[in-house]
Amino acid sequence: MATLPAIPQSTAFRSAALIAIGCGVAAALVILGLIGSVPVAAAFLAAALVVTGGLIAFRRLFPASASTALEPDWSVARALAESSPDAIAVTDRAGRLVCANNRYEAVFGGFPTPPGLPFDASGVERLGNAGRAAWRDGDAAIDRLLINGTNLSAHVSRAGEDENLLVWRFHAPQGLDLAQTMENLIAGATGDRLGSAGIMAALIKPDGRIRAANRVLRARAMGHEEGAIIGRDFAQFLITDANGMARFEREGLTQNPLRVLQIPFLDGEDAPMLVALIDEEESGQPAIGESASAHIKSLVSLMPFGIALIGGDGRFLQMNDAFARAASVDPHSPPIYPGDLVVREDKGVVADAIRKFAGGATHSTDLAVRLKDHPDEPVALSIAGARGLGNSAVLLSLKDNSEETRLKREVAQATKMQAVGQLAGGVAHDFNNILTAIIGHCDLMLMRHSPGDSDYDDIQQIRANSNRAASLTRQLLAFSRQQTLRPQVLQLPDVISEVSNLLKRLLGETVTLTVKHGRNLSPVRADPGQLEQVVVNLAVNARDAMMSKDSRGTGTLAIQTYAVTAGEVRKLGSDILPAADYVVLEVADTGGGIPAEILPKIFEPFFTTKEVGKGTGLGLSTVYGIVKQSGGYIFAENVKGGAKGGAGAVFKIYLPVHTAGALVEPTPPRVLPKEKPVDLWGTGTILLVEDEDMVRAVAERALTRQGYTVLTAEHGEAALELLAAHPRPDLLISDVMMPLMDGPTMVRHARARYPDLPILFMSGYAEETIRKSIDLDNVDFLAKPFSVQELAEATRAVLLRAAALAK
Repeated sequence: MATLPAIPQSTAFRSAALIAIGCGVAAALVILGLIGSVPVAAAFLAAALVVTGGLIAFRRLFPASASTALEPDWSVARALAESSPDAIAVTDRAGRLVCANNRYEAVFGGFPTPPGLPFDASGVERLGNAGRAAWRDGDAAIDRLLINGTNLSAHVSRAGEDENLLVWRFHAPQGLDLAQTMENLIAGATGDRLGSAGIMAALIKPDGRIRAANRVLRARAMGHEEGAIIGRDFAQFLITDANGMARFEREGLTQNPLRVLQIPFLDGEDAPMLVALIDEEESGQPAIGESASAHIKSLVSLMPFGIALIGGDGRFLQMNDAFARAASVDPHSPPIYPGDLVVREDKGVVADAIRKFAGGATHSTDLAVRLKDHPDEPVALSIAGARGLGNSAVLLSLKDNSEETRLKREVAQATKMQAVGQLAGGVAHDFNNILTAIIGHCDLMLMRHSPGDSDYDDIQQIRANSNRAASLTRQLLAFSRQQTLRPQVLQLPDVISEVSNLLKRLLGETVTLTVKHGRNLSPVRADPGQLEQVVVNLAVNARDAMMSKDSRGTGTLAIQTYAVTAGEVRKLGSDILPAADYVVLEVADTGGGIPAEILPKIFEPFFTTKEVGKGTGLGLSTVYGIVKQSGGYIFAENVKGGAKGGAGAVFKIYLPVHTAGALVEPTPPRVLPKEKPVDLWGTGTILLVEDEDMVRAVAERALTRQGYTVLTAEHGEAALELLAAHPRPDLLISDVMMPLMDGPTMVRHARARYPDLPILFMSGYAEETIRKSIDLDNVDFLAKPFSVQELAEATRAVLLRAAALAK
């Protein structure tokens, strides 16, 4: 029942006032006409004006309170949602689930609140981004959400009278549920077209019961088209005569016999079976005339999955459009033999299988073959004997699994990147501990040597090489998306301007650098230093590509920035790039381009086309890691018609437009300021907790030289024992990742005893990774490797801040 809109109180009040005045005027005119007394008529009119004035005064003194908004009837909304085959949920501004249908409960095993649904971490993150985009833009869409082996697409839209609700709709992409698609086809207009061609079709469950049937079959089996045939046992509608010919039981043995065709279009014991029935000739022999052939051709052409019929001579008799699409052939000029579809190595296997089934084999088989047009992507070819299908001897079914193959390839790539990233993070952690010890011992040795000493230069050289090794660990963390970023709100033209002079020196005099910026560019949020590294890496790769094409290394490197709106992104139709506003950084060159066979691999770690010793394979993977960690997307493609007419490559980086207050980020551990205290000497007791002996020894010696009393512990439990046995220390310095008990857990126990105890965490892992495990307030962070000077500065800064807070 629809709810009628309420009349606004202000409108009702004005109407009442006008009625009161009108009544007063009418009464005055009546009195004037009856008795002809002007004073009495004026008195009536005055009385009406007084009443109206009283109403106005009362309204101003006692304004009507706003009517209380009625709570929506969510049972009605739920009933409406049940009419949809999609999984639907509604959340409010506070992120609470207020409504969901039964399909939602069945898909997600209950009523979890979006975006916290049982997807993987990437899916939950992408779904959360879609929700935020829907609050901002009104709607958002996302696909390839994997749950229990099923791909889902999601559409999120803003709704409600006050636009304070989000409607989450989840559905399987069209074509993935083939059995459901076949059921809809048989029960709908496609089933009617089959019936007009004389074909009775039904979808049979594994237990033999009918899941769907077209109208002509219902009419023949039950006597009328509206018969309740769904769920009935299909075999009960058929009888056989002495010759084994099947007929409908309702029609008896005197009617035309039926040819029953069973088409297994899905694999598995629980898969339904497609059954087609065609009227046979009276002779009881298989009908091989023109009528039967027409029926078979109509049936094959209407199938939504790839089917082809092969004659006894091994040639194609017919293939439908779905088979032609899956095989990448022209249906109007198909190949002669099935072996012409596959690579040379698979021709013999396919030919042998077709000969076997044409000779009378009864079972079916599946072959993994490689098509000539897609030799790197095996496809499944199903082969079965075809009896009773006219001149056909073999039935082929080809599954178009290009989408499945692409998803598998993407999952494998993501898994490989994640494994390499975890390896890089662990290596960087251990390497940073070693470098901390080396740099620290170098600093301690330099305190005992002065410039001009024979050992001074050697120690400086060791320290310089250690710093170079530290930069290598940062590069490892960059491509694994675990490096520490210092994001800022910035304009891309400013970043390009800062790095332009360096690019000119890197490119040399033979390469022309052109820079073009679009108008009205919005700000982005990223680390300017990391963005400069991205531009430099892409420029160096472009220079090398132009040198490999031209011995003189001539060419043009074009850098431009421009804005892309959410509407323009939707027109691109990208499956990867969400619809949003972006600022694009484009780097194009006039080199030889990227070979098509290696284009999908260029962002893989350690992949390089350069000679041994001339490339590490970390350049583009580092670029990819920086862009992804900054929330952006990067694409590479070949283009024609560079600045001088040559082919080249172009990299496009999409960085989301920064909107102030759009996202609420967690408060990170404080990063110590860069300014150096004048005096690094101090007093007090420091509890140092570090599981690496070499790092603990260097840090203890460095702090002791600065005047501090240092207590050391090799893990968290030993640190808690020292806290119980000694007075309160002035500062606790701890590693984050340790055996037995990690740093944050140990600090929670310490804070339970001393709530205001200053904490300085140090770690060889990236700060971005450490933030996830540190959920404590008032802590500082020092990244490894650090020097003796940096440790002293950090310690002094934390103690000074703690003393200021104590006052």
